[in-house]
Order: sequence, then structure tokens, then C-alpha cells
Amino acid sequence: MLSGFQIVRQSETMTPYPPKLEQKMKKFYETLSEKDKRGYAGVEALKFARGGVAYITRVLGCSRKTVIKGLQELNDLSADQLAKKKRIRQPGGGRKRYDETHPGIDEKFLDVLKYDTAGDPMDETIRWTNLCPWEIARRLLERYELEVSRTVVRKLLHKHHYRRRQALKKQTLKSVPQRNEQFENIAGLITAYEKTGNPIMSMDTKKKEYLGNFYRDGHLYTLEQLLTYDHDFTSLAEGIVIPHGLYDLKQNIGYIHLGTSKETSEFACDCLRNWWQQRGRYDYPLATSILLLCDGGGSNSHRSRLWKVSLQDLADDLGLKLFVCHFPPGTSKWNKIEHRLFSFITQNWRGRPLTSHQTIVNLIASTTTRTGLTVRAALDTNHYEIKIKVSNEQLARLRLKRQEFHGDWNYTISPRK
Repeated sequence: MLSGFQIVRQSETMTPYPPKLEQKMKKFYETLSEKDKRGYAGVEALKFARGGVAYITRVLGCSRKTVIKGLQELNDLSADQLAKKKRIRQPGGGRKRYDETHPGIDEKFLDVLKYDTAGDPMDETIRWTNLCPWEIARRLLERYELEVSRTVVRKLLHKHHYRRRQALKKQTLKSVPQRNEQFENIAGLITAYEKTGNPIMSMDTKKKEYLGNFYRDGHLYTLEQLLTYDHDFTSLAEGIVIPHGLYDLKQNIGYIHLGTSKETSEFACDCLRNWWQQRGRYDYPLATSILLLCDGGGSNSHRSRLWKVSLQDLADDLGLKLFVCHFPPGTSKWNKIEHRLFSFITQNWRGRPLTSHQTIVNLIASTTTRTGLTVRAALDTNHYEIKIKVSNEQLARLRLKRQEFHGDWNYTISPRK
């Protein structure tokens, strides 16, 4: 067998083609040129481990020399020969380009956009238009009797550097000192905790959701038609749900506690307490501390007195040291729970009206990803008071130790017992 080719076969013995396929091969072979006949015969002969040349000779009705010469030509093909493609259509054939059939189309296109373009007058690369392709095509027809398709309009937009874009939430509202240093500090602590038997928990509260037959963005496959209220009046809501999330960075497991009262520091600490009692103490039996990654505001604000008092009660109950790290203000989207847990929950319940607590629990619990994320959900019906005052005496009894670097954002709370 000639070298340079990998034999494609299903077994070591020759398996003839069905008679109908042999007839079609013969008909196709007769339509080819002499050179193409040799190449086709050689390719077909390569498909068999043994007896391919004799079999193809019989099926195609050609000589054995034709098949062997075709195999030699296939083996002798060089990269330069493969790169040279013989042109079938004569030069100049085919439909003419739109700029050849419509001279001056660029000037007419820009004239149509002249009064519907905005941007930065000092920077030509920053501009946009509020016209869609079909509107531009219609105006070209009305103003210049120039009939073009939307495909041509899109090519013109691309040629003149107009791009279809969507606004991205990536600009932070403010920049605070030592912002980058805090990110480096958090990354170092995560690396250190990964080498121990202590958990790393990212925590945050997702956007509140109203219960009821309200419209939600997104599409889903269903057998029935989905009909919702034509107005999203909160007065029609049957309740409110506050999803507080915990994301275990080591286990890749999310925990969502659905509160029905208020988003308070006590509620956030109760969610962490429930997680430890139900899962944490079994997943981390040798744990001595917990690394908590929190935002800078909300129920777990680094300025909140109640947050620290609630953490102290939690540390006393669990008998664990709590190492708390806050992300700098305006950088909450960098918290890993946002893009590793909350984003997938949002995708999972898109287009589905949240009509009951059980519906939300089922939708959250069914959230998975290809990387192995699993989510557990539970309902918290406890009532939480707001505007609770914390005295200076309560703060003095805390076993709170601030770290050397930015003690407001990084601190530990140890059990008092």
C-alpha cells in the first residue's frame, strides 16, 4: 500500500458496497474527466484494507493501471498543488457588487444619516444613529430612488464604522483609595484558605422579587401560552421574596435562603447559621474559621454596627472565628457569587412568572451548570425588625480584631466563649 495515506476502514476484510450504490458510483465516474476519474478511483480504493484495487476496477469498469496511477497521483500531491485552485467561473462572472451598480451610494448613504447621527464632535470614532437598516433603505428609495436591500445597508454601516452594540455595566461609579490593594489582599487570603480545611463563602443578597403573575423578560419552551398582567403594579403582589445567597467556592455549591420579611444584618447571619448547621459542619468537620467575602454595603455593610453585633452572636453560636473581607465600595459585581451563582439563577427562571414561594424554590434548586454547580434553596419565614439601635456598650463587648491593612474592610470576630 502506498505510504502517506491513512486507510479508512471498519474491519480488516473487504465489505462490498450495496448494488444500488455501486450503480451510482459508476454513473458519477462516467461524468468525470480523465484525471478526475483516476483520482476518484484511487480515493475509493483507499477505503479498503485489502482487495480495494480489484474491487474498484470491477465496480467502475476501469483498468487496474488507472486505479494504481490514481493512487500514485494522490500520493504525489504537494502543498503547492493543493493551494492552486482552478477557477471554474470565468473572471467577471456573477452578480456585480452594489457599489458598482450604484455609483455614489456612499455619499447618498451618509447624506441620509446626516441628521440622524450623534456622537462626540471631537472624536469621529464615537458616533451612532437611531435609524435601523430598513429605515435607511426606505429613505434611500424615497430621496434618491435607490433601491437596496437591508443586507447592503448593513454592509454600508460596517464600511463606515457603525457597529451594533449594547451598553455594558462595566464603569464603576467611583474609585476609592487602595482599591487594587484590597483585591490583591482578598486574592491572597483565598489562596491561603484553599490550602486549609476552612470554608470560603461569598455572600450577597439578590434583587427582591414580587410574588404574582407578573411579566418577566426571557423566553422558554412550553406547551401552554403564558399570560401575565399587563401592568406590574406592586399593589397586586401576593408577597415579596428576598433571596440571600451563599456561594461555597471550594464545593461549587450555592445556597439561597428566601426571606419574606426584611433584609437585615440578623437575616444575613441567620442564613449563614442555617447553612453551617445543615451543611457546613458536615462538609468541613475540621474547620476553625470561615472566610466571608462581602460587599461594602447593604445588610452586611462594613459601617453597620448591627452587622458586627450579629456576627459576634454567630461566632459564639458556631464556635468559629469569622474572617470578614469587604469588597471596596462600587465593586460589588466583582464578588464571585454574582457571576458564579446569581447570573445562572436569573437565566434559569427567565420568562417564568414567580407566582408562589414553592415555584421560586423549585426554580432555584433546579439551577445547574456544565461546570458542576448545584444550588440548594430554603424558605425563611422569620420576622426581622428594622432600625435596631446598637449601643457603645454592645460594641465594646465584641471580640473584634482589625487587620493591619484597612481594618474597616478586613477584620476577624472570635467567639467569646
